Amino acid sequence: MARIDASALNLNERVVAINRVSKTVKGGRIFKFAALVVVGDGNGLVGFGLGKASEVPDAIRKGIEDAKKNVIRISLKGTTIPHEVIGKFGAGEVLMKPAPQGTGVIAGGAVRAVMEMAGIRDIRTKCLRSNNPCNVVTATINGLASLRDAEQVAAVRGKSAKEIFE
Repeated sequence: MARIDASALNLNERVVAINRVSKTVKGGRIFKFAALVVVGDGNGLVGFGLGKASEVPDAIRKGIEDAKKNVIRISLKGTTIPHEVIGKFGAGEVLMKPAPQGTGVIAGGAVRAVMEMAGIRDIRTKCLRSNNPCNVVTATINGLASLRDAEQVAAVRGKSAKEIFE
């Protein structure tokens, strides 16, 4: 899927997780921070990034910059997704099911951040296997990137969208 130039877009950002890691050296411990950030416009564009630095604000800034480099467009059907999908990455699996209008976002913390940034208002999700935020967010983005609406399926088959539903 083609990357999108995020410099001209008005993107919101959300910090999903901040992780403190330490390195033990002769003089003691050195602490650094890793920030997982999700960006999106609330209308089908979403991306995520990981920033690492010795201070939390620097890690968040780096994460936002990285997320803006990885923005993708996803297929939406109104306020939900076109079909059920399972996103996979590493040990993380995320099951995503479309839901009728008014259901809301039924999702855990890491998946919820991605859904809200992408502009999905009605969906049911379940994290399977891993609950590591990095793997869960990447699996969610992979699943959303694999979504195809009726027009895209029709184009692959060389038909019109109307012919597919008949």
